[in-house]
Amino acid sequence: MARIQAASVSNQVVHRRKRKAPGKDPISVEAQPATSDGAESATTVPTKTHDGGKKPRRTKKSEKPALLRRDSSNTFVESSIPWPEHFKKLAQLHRALNLVYTFCCSRKHLATTFDTIKSAVEGHIKRPLLIEDVAQVKTLVPKAINFSYVDEDMLQVTIMGEEDGVKGGRAEHFRSLREDENYIETQKSGESREFLLFEFIDGDLKRQVQHPKTGEPTKATQKLRNEELKMPVYSQKQMLGLIEKRNKKFTSAVNEFLNQCAKEAIEPVLKITSEEREFIPQPTSSRSGTPAPEQSKGPPKKIPKERQSISEIVREITEMEWYTHQIVPDGHRVFDPQPPVYGELNFPLSQNLVNALYNTRSITQLYSHQAEAINNLHDGHNVIVSTSTSSGKSLIYQIPMLNALEKDPDSRGMYIFPTKALAQDQRRSLKEILKYMPGLENVITETFDGDTPMQERNEIRDEGRIIFTNPDMLHITILPQEGSWRTFLKNLKYVVVDELHVYNGLFGAHVAFIMRRLRRICAALGNRHVKFISCSATVANPEEHMKTVFGVEKVRVTDFDGSPSGRKEFVCWNTPFKDPEDPTSGRGDTFAETARLLCQLILRGVRVIAFCRVRKQCEVLIGAVRTEFNNLERPECSALVVGYRGGYSPQDRRRIEQEMFAGKLMGIVATTALELGVDIGSLDAVISMGFPYTIANLRQQSGRAGRRNKDSLSVLVGDCFATDQHYMSNPDEIFTKPNCELQVDLTNELVIEGHVQCAAYEMPIKPDEDEKFFGKLLREVAESRLTYDSLGFYHCHERFRPQPSKCVSIRDTEDGHFAVVDITHGRNVVLEEVEPSRAFFTVYEGGIFLHQGRTYLVKEFSPERRIARVTLVKIDWTTQQRDYTDIDPIETESIRRVSPTSLSRAFFGAIKIHIVVFGFFKLDQKRRILDAVAVDNPPVDIFAKGMWLDVPRSALEILNARRLNLAAGIHAAEHSILSLMPNYVISMPGDVRTECKVALKEFAKKPSQRKRPARLTFYDAKGGAGGSGIAAKAFEFIDLLLRRACERVGQCHCTEGCVECICDERCKEKNMVMSKAGAEVILRSLLGWEIDVEALPWGPEDESVQVGIETVVEAAEVRGRGGRNVEVREWEGEEGRVKREKGDEEMIVIKDEPED
Repeated sequence: MARIQAASVSNQVVHRRKRKAPGKDPISVEAQPATSDGAESATTVPTKTHDGGKKPRRTKKSEKPALLRRDSSNTFVESSIPWPEHFKKLAQLHRALNLVYTFCCSRKHLATTFDTIKSAVEGHIKRPLLIEDVAQVKTLVPKAINFSYVDEDMLQVTIMGEEDGVKGGRAEHFRSLREDENYIETQKSGESREFLLFEFIDGDLKRQVQHPKTGEPTKATQKLRNEELKMPVYSQKQMLGLIEKRNKKFTSAVNEFLNQCAKEAIEPVLKITSEEREFIPQPTSSRSGTPAPEQSKGPPKKIPKERQSISEIVREITEMEWYTHQIVPDGHRVFDPQPPVYGELNFPLSQNLVNALYNTRSITQLYSHQAEAINNLHDGHNVIVSTSTSSGKSLIYQIPMLNALEKDPDSRGMYIFPTKALAQDQRRSLKEILKYMPGLENVITETFDGDTPMQERNEIRDEGRIIFTNPDMLHITILPQEGSWRTFLKNLKYVVVDELHVYNGLFGAHVAFIMRRLRRICAALGNRHVKFISCSATVANPEEHMKTVFGVEKVRVTDFDGSPSGRKEFVCWNTPFKDPEDPTSGRGDTFAETARLLCQLILRGVRVIAFCRVRKQCEVLIGAVRTEFNNLERPECSALVVGYRGGYSPQDRRRIEQEMFAGKLMGIVATTALELGVDIGSLDAVISMGFPYTIANLRQQSGRAGRRNKDSLSVLVGDCFATDQHYMSNPDEIFTKPNCELQVDLTNELVIEGHVQCAAYEMPIKPDEDEKFFGKLLREVAESRLTYDSLGFYHCHERFRPQPSKCVSIRDTEDGHFAVVDITHGRNVVLEEVEPSRAFFTVYEGGIFLHQGRTYLVKEFSPERRIARVTLVKIDWTTQQRDYTDIDPIETESIRRVSPTSLSRAFFGAIKIHIVVFGFFKLDQKRRILDAVAVDNPPVDIFAKGMWLDVPRSALEILNARRLNLAAGIHAAEHSILSLMPNYVISMPGDVRTECKVALKEFAKKPSQRKRPARLTFYDAKGGAGGSGIAAKAFEFIDLLLRRACERVGQCHCTEGCVECICDERCKEKNMVMSKAGAEVILRSLLGWEIDVEALPWGPEDESVQVGIETVVEAAEVRGRGGRNVEVREWEGEEGRVKREKGDEEMIVIKDEPED
């Protein structure tokens, strides 16, 4: 079996770490900021050549520590120069501002305006507080302080007093500054009020609660829903620590300033008074008449129709005042433009078709890959085209289909796309060509998907010549109703399956059997010459994958790209620290950073698409873009940016798609729904906010820009999480790692049975004749699972009737969606529909629902009626659900030993995923907690199949003795096994999941009532209670998985864990709770291997994993159904299973097309 190319592992054995000698302090090496040269220099990369090379090796922690360390601080600058009296007064002022502001932060209902803090600060400094003095303080620490005028709307807060609107943790009334009496007077006068805001932006207090007995502040941990929450509280120790940190930073800044003045022979007081002018804030009303200090060149006042070159735009942005070397060293690559390479067809096209191609797309010649693929189709081969994104692949299946229609008007074509947006795009493109072809102008070419009105479906089926559909409609509607579709299927000439890389793993197995069902029905109707055309830009094994999915042999691969490409720049843009000179301040707001970059590009005439990983991020980013445009005093530009994601109504989707196609938009914020090859107009730039799980996904997103051969830009914005920072530190891997090979398992018995039942319903099965479509397992499945008749045919079993296709979910789509209805001003308009699995996480009374970046307050939520009523509100806070998930086995079905040297056993059986949403946090714009509110939602229980391993008691004793975090070790061990599953079981990342540990719980200092068993658990993410069969196959290989994981963790050259050993790009808890040493102890103990205890780190002193109150207890064995014991299978050795792992003939069923 061909293995997926996973992240490579160094073969060098790293020497085991020894226990540190007592009394020696760890060496603290301060992180150096990236140099200007390293960050801004661009590397030119020639394209269309081999870009391989040795993977850059990371250095050990002692040689190059991580930039972000909890216990580190920025370098303190000393000075022997005596402080002038003026600077002593500034230091006194800074201490007063620091003290008053920190106190106000513990009272979230106080906005720290200049007027609010003025009297308190004056009480400390014993003199009037002047704006000029505060500006001088900001001059010394410009990145640590925000001192500016903001509109009144920006200061809206939630009023949460002891008795005002908060009862038992439930907020009942929300009020903003708009309700103040002063505002009413201002509103009458028609003026907009502005406030002078003062903030420290280099750190924040972490919310705590009062201890029920002592009344002292303590960390918020469990059961907040039972607490009488009034206001967030903070410990004196935490407040004093933050105050001292800022004071130390200011002292260092003064010393540095004085040293610089002495070096330049300038009087310090004169210099700071001359520089203060730049930091004196100006209200909007007076800015037009007040000369502003000279600043770097900003964006044009009007969006230009013709933009500058990408290189000039990037240079302009890096010269702006807020740029602090976000481009990481070696993270700016330039790919040279490529000229076109043309080819010739072996047969002539009609003049009408030639004219149509010229009139619609100005095409006079075909690129070499287009000509090669069309020639192969004409010669009777199936074709797979694996060239770059936007290389003109759609013409490869449009020209043969149009040529066939000219010769035979009854010809049919079926274009299958994984998304509705892609189908709409291709339909529009083909209709344009047909307009210019005499005799074919009125040919019906329509989409046939879930959004197609029922009254139109019969006409499309009977009269349509080309339909645009998806695998779901083919499975659920077309094939089960083959009697009505016989005319269409009998005349079917071409089946196009675009974006073939989507059909991988379990979904790929389903689609492979759907294609075999289609071929079987066509063959029965006498149509044995259907040709299959497939395209993809990111497939490592295109020929093998196409043969597997379609079950055909005559496949020709076209992989040389003859299309031209413009100059392309790729930038790794890391979110800066809150204070760029202080790594301990933590990474800033990635949403704000992405929004700022996106807005700057749009204002310079660059058309941008920004990709987010999940739906909520999409909505939050749209809101951040609106805020940024308002800050830039360009609010009218907000209308040029829209969101596009799953969940929107069909009407909204069609409207947004039309605006995209027409080029009316400058910016799109999308999830992966637009990651595929949809032509949404001429895009100049792509921004990926956060690493999108895989290198292939990143390359797919990056290819969305530059579709018109112009120069383009692709930006990866690094988030604060481990995976993002790995690629920010090692940008070379983005360009050198190969795409993964795609794999489809056609021996998954659950998938086979489901589709054999569907096939038997469509047409009775005869194993001898149908084995060529469904493989050698067909007879066994038919005899044991189907109904046999006296004529020798097998029929669908009664338990799958009357609609067997409804019993076989190919994508785990959900029924019974929740409608979110906007009732603002009596509108009663459905905003979107939310899947049941998402509903309780996104919709709850009192919560904020985001749609197109706008905030809606949930007024009513009715689970019984599956409806939520929301109203539009203008607020500056949002909500985040508070939930927990327990994943536990409930019934054992099979047990096997994992090693001849160990007594440990692996278990397989039923798994219950228990999800409880018990409340939500209210968060301000800086993600600070304003309040915690309880909700009373029913728990959600989901059942699946999975396997699990109980951690041996000996491992728990070792980890406890060395003060290593048990949960972190379990979490890391789970990830190490999970990442290796595709090597032994054909699957995709995400097909099998585990229970990820939450940092808030595991690092808490207060005991938790929710103890979790010391267990490694893995379950099928798809397939429902019956599972998908992937975990069951992994169970058979558990000994090999454990051994390989243990070797991989031990040999990896990192010191604290990385994406090559224990970190997972898909971890929903961002790999926060991880212990590499703990994982190795657990894996070795499961295998019964020797553990060198003295080589292990000694608690948090040696390993950067916090130790909280223990939340893990020894696991109790789960028995079989009815409490019975399950027989243990002894270790069987490796021979048989290794052979199965390597035997491609058992994994891939390939058959010739049936001949006449």
